[in-house]
Amino acid sequence: MSHKDFLVELGTEELPPKSLKALSESFRDGIVSGLASAGLPHGDVKVFAAPRRLAVQISGLAIQQPDRTIAVDGPPVKAAFDAAGNPTQAALGFAKKNGVDISAVDRGGEKLRYVREVKGEPATALLPGIVSQSLNDLPIPKRMRWGASRVEFVRPTQWLVMLLGDDVLDCDILAQKAGRESRGHRFHAPKAVRISSPSSYLEDLRAAWVQADFAERRALILDKVQALAAKENGKAIIPPALLDEVTALVEWPVPLVCSFEERFLAVPQEALISTMQDNQKYFCLLDANGKLLPRFITVANIESAHPEYIVAGNEKVVRPRLTDAEFFFNQDKKSRLETRNERLKTVVFQAQLGTVHEKAQRISALAGVIAAQTGGDKALGERAGLLSKCDLVTSMVGEFPELQGIAGFYYASHDGEHEEVAKALNEQYQPRFAGDALPSTVTGAAVALADKLDTLVGIFGINQPPTGSKDPFALRRSAIGLLRIIIEKGFSLDVQALVTEATRNYGDKLLNANTASDVFEFLLGRYRAMYEEQGIKPEVILAVQAMKPVSPYDFDQRVKAVAHFAALPEAAALAAGNKRVSNILAKETVPANAAINTSLLSDDAEKALATAVAALTSELAPLFANHDYTAALTRLAALRPQVDAFFDQVMVMADDAAVRANRLALLAQLRGLFLQVADISLLQA
Repeated sequence: MSHKDFLVELGTEELPPKSLKALSESFRDGIVSGLASAGLPHGDVKVFAAPRRLAVQISGLAIQQPDRTIAVDGPPVKAAFDAAGNPTQAALGFAKKNGVDISAVDRGGEKLRYVREVKGEPATALLPGIVSQSLNDLPIPKRMRWGASRVEFVRPTQWLVMLLGDDVLDCDILAQKAGRESRGHRFHAPKAVRISSPSSYLEDLRAAWVQADFAERRALILDKVQALAAKENGKAIIPPALLDEVTALVEWPVPLVCSFEERFLAVPQEALISTMQDNQKYFCLLDANGKLLPRFITVANIESAHPEYIVAGNEKVVRPRLTDAEFFFNQDKKSRLETRNERLKTVVFQAQLGTVHEKAQRISALAGVIAAQTGGDKALGERAGLLSKCDLVTSMVGEFPELQGIAGFYYASHDGEHEEVAKALNEQYQPRFAGDALPSTVTGAAVALADKLDTLVGIFGINQPPTGSKDPFALRRSAIGLLRIIIEKGFSLDVQALVTEATRNYGDKLLNANTASDVFEFLLGRYRAMYEEQGIKPEVILAVQAMKPVSPYDFDQRVKAVAHFAALPEAAALAAGNKRVSNILAKETVPANAAINTSLLSDDAEKALATAVAALTSELAPLFANHDYTAALTRLAALRPQVDAFFDQVMVMADDAAVRANRLALLAQLRGLFLQVADISLLQA
């Protein structure tokens, strides 16, 4: 079978930079999927994307579909013919559907079958449809029209290149007739660029001042920006999303160093960085101590003979934005942060749950309780909670919403608040995302926990818990963050009691009478997602969840202990034994404190198990008290021989009622030892 290289490039007006990478990858995936469906084998696939183009290059594409046989099954033979052997309506309908006479249908199997040979089509006939379908399936939230055309796409199309080998495919897609002429750089090489062959695509465009390979262009920008930053004795802040966006904005990247007045460094650097990154797409520079330098790097889309003009233009553009940030910061500092609490009385937290001012008061009360329980200062927790939302009504946060918490830290520091209080105003939002840092101070952790608990309780209290597809208040993220703080900070907090306290703080605002229990169950449910990400098996998590530990830190210790136990060679047999015991006890009423009458022990196996259980009960008590569950389960694993022998040699449900009750009491004590850690029976698949 013959093969040729294939190239498709769609030229457009400037594509949305934040979507360019996703659009190009979807374009590639759609074409690859279409080729697979058409049965056209091929070699390597490369995708290219620049501000004005999407392109896919495929090497070694088969130029002809292989001939193939298609078999279509119909109704059962028994239903296809009557007793006289005449075709029924089902058989006739099947034949008609396939455009053949009933005599051409195979009736040798259980069902009617029509087999036909299909001649393979040339790739030239299939590729236009495959490309069109892929473009139609691109993830475009809103399409646009242009001119008098009824064609719709993310941006107006300008040209189309489609080559199979050295030949142009004769087709029209998105109002463009296919050819071999692309376009070069809008300013350096605005004339048409002839693409001589699919394999020469990159070099033909590079000669026309276009770096069409997104990955290559991204790497080039990264290297040049880092090199320029090093020359300035700094380190560039290069968020991956910003790097992708800048890569999508330029065809011929030329990074340049610019500067701004040092007086702006008196403004919180987060505000300066935010406006330069978000609004101007600049890369900011930090010194060795992490402090912002009065310089930044812009990436031009032109190789200018006078780059100083580009630098001056960018410096002129950024100055008003930095001036605005400076103005907002200076205005906000004229009033103490605590005076803004009054304004929070007019800001609604949630229509049914009251204002942000009320929320701050609840956070203050709960943060004080948590701080006291975690070795912190109750007064600092209450103070930080009271100030926690004040920065929401500052001018700085009004202009830069992403600075909530950060602005509060700077204003609290300016007002002379305690260092932990100031830090807590920012740390209350941590962790902001998966893997984010946790609060560094006890006060910050207390406010963060109080804030998350208050939101969880409030939203559950008005019967708006997250659903499978909706979580508008990000309660799942809050719950995971809450658990992470308690576990990773090693806080021995009773989260059930804290949920009850948070519920009480709402007074009569809550509609759901079961709010506290619902929130606790919701938190229990978050453990599975959290620990599965760490590679813990679901059955290990379920074994601990069954015990409903009220302390997340205690839950963590149990999970790790059970995971260690599950890897022991004795685990499977003991899990099976626990399952058997659980099933037996489920059918019998055995008092939790049932004692064992040693005079009723007759079989050697039950005597041995009773002796071992009695010894371990005393031995394990201090281990359980110290939450040393790993050591406890390791000791319990040594019970396997006695447990195996007991079930092999002893009839639990003896005819003698007293003996039977005694043996059930022994099993209850055995199971009780394991249940002080987890329900080991759930480890059995």
